[in-house]
Order: sequence, then C-alpha cells, then structure tokens
Amino acid sequence: MAGMVSEKEAAADGSGPGPQVPVLRINQLDALELDSALEQLLWTQFSKCFQNFRPGLLTPLEPELKVLLHLLLWRFTLYSNNATVGQSLLSLRYHGTADLSCDYRPLTTRQKLSLAVLTAGVRWLQERSYNLLSLMGCSQGHVSARDEGLLQKSLRSAVTVISGVTKLASLINFLMFLRSGRHSVLAERITDAQVVFSKPNVVRDMNYQYMVREMLWHSFAEFLIFLLPLVNTVKLKESLRSFVFGRVTNDKEGTREGRDTWKECGLCGEWPTMPHSVGCRHVFCYYCIRSHCIDDAAMVCPKCGAEGGVLEPARMEMERIGM
Repeated sequence: MAGMVSEKEAAADGSGPGPQVPVLRINQLDALELDSALEQLLWTQFSKCFQNFRPGLLTPLEPELKVLLHLLLWRFTLYSNNATVGQSLLSLRYHGTADLSCDYRPLTTRQKLSLAVLTAGVRWLQERSYNLLSLMGCSQGHVSARDEGLLQKSLRSAVTVISGVTKLASLINFLMFLRSGRHSVLAERITDAQVVFSKPNVVRDMNYQYMVREMLWHSFAEFLIFLLPLVNTVKLKESLRSFVFGRVTNDKEGTREGRDTWKECGLCGEWPTMPHSVGCRHVFCYYCIRSHCIDDAAMVCPKCGAEGGVLEPARMEMERIGM
C-alpha cells in the first residue's frame, strides 16, 4: 500500500518513471531572466536598509554582499528543491543527468555546490580580480619595484586572457544551446545538469488567440508611438476648428479683439515675454512661437491660420492714460 501511495505521489508531481519532457528554449531563458530580476530586487531592498547611513557605506563590500545574498537564495531554492525561483515559477527544475530518456534524478550535493561556485564564485572573482592582484603584489616584499611591475603586468594579462576565454566559451555554449536546446549557461554544461519540467502535463493557461491579440495590440501601440511625433497636432487642431466653426476673418477678429491682442500670448495665454509676431495682429512669447515654428516650418499663425512671414519682434503702441 505504501508503495502504491508513493508511486501516485511521484506521478502527481511529475517525478515518476518514464522519459523526461524537454523544455523549450524560451522557457529556460525566461527562468534566467526571472532569477536575475529577483537578485536585483533583493539587492535593491537590501540597499534601502542603509539609505540613511553614510553614502558609499556598502560600496567596498558590495561584491561580497551580493555573493552572500546569492548563496542565501541558493540555500533555500536550488539546494532544497532542485530548482531556482524562476524555474519554480515556470514549473521547471534541474535533472541530475543530461540523459532525458531515464527516470528523474535530482541533483547531487556535488552538482549543487558546483553550480553555486560556478555562478557566484566566478562572478566574485571577476569583480575582485584586480584587487586580488594588488594584494598579491604587496605581499611580495622581497621583489624589486621593476620585477613587481612586470609581475603585475603579467598577472593582469593572464586575467584578461582568462576572462576572454571564459566569455568565448560562454558564447559557444549559447550557440550550442540555440541549436540543441540544452544547457543555457556554461555552468549547467560543466555540471551536467539539465532543465526539465517538474509537471509534464501542465495545462496551458492562455490560448493562442489571446497571445495573437496581445501581439497585434503591442504592434499597433508601437506604430502609434512612432507616428504621433510626426503629426503636427497644433495645425491639425486649427484645421479642424476652421472646418467646423469656419475661419474668422481678420476684420471681424480685429473688431472683436480690438487692441487687447498684445496683452496675452496666443499660445500660452499669459502676458507675452519677449513678444514676437509672424506678420498678423497676434502676439506670442518668443519661446512659444519659436517652438511652434520648429514643429511647423510653414510659419502659420496658430490663432488665425494666416500665412506668416519672418518671425520678428512685435511693435505695440502704448496708450497714455491721463491722471
């Protein structure tokens, strides 16, 4: 009876006997992005705890603190459940061998430790490599200054070569991953860890119609974002106003407004600063009409729609009020 119960539980969580289902490439990349976003979020929240302290307090120990946070996540995710946070959200986990035809095998303790060292340890060495080289140079007290300079130069060249080789190996591994769909990062290939589904019979939560609708909407939104800066909204608004209400002639407008046109800017409605005009009776702030002329090279008055000439300072007649 106990054996039957264990088989049912194994089948329910996807760890039962039988071949493992391969994982899509996009799912593996999404899991990596989720893990990276979680680490960044955790570091941001941790940094906020020290925002009221002296600025730059965490900078000298930032690489070590990031490693400690990474190991903390590793202890309660990968070490305990054979899956990172991103993999758990996507119903994924690590398989202990690259052979997908066999039954599910969890990662061994050696594989888990190797993954932690190859991710957090290598990252820490990259950030602290030059500091370590400086400490190594200072520790050689019996070496002359010339020999110390040569040693430092040789070590820096070696570190540069090793870093380049590592990046090249990561690039080759990523190209192999795009071809075969296995081992998205170099550490997984070295430790022979393979990503598989934790629940092979997962029901898709969204259908393709919803995905197609979302893609069409995003494409339309991107098209609008590209198109709107090319549209002169001021000119379009004035054209619609003229079409609906009709254009007011200059004589009628002059009768209605009289001599009060110079008291406010035709664009912002405030007292005109450095008043300028485009040839008609309307007055504008210099920066308001200048920005409008940059958008509309035809130099049209945004108030009456009259075709203007050269932008020039406005000439106003001052009235004397007797006391």
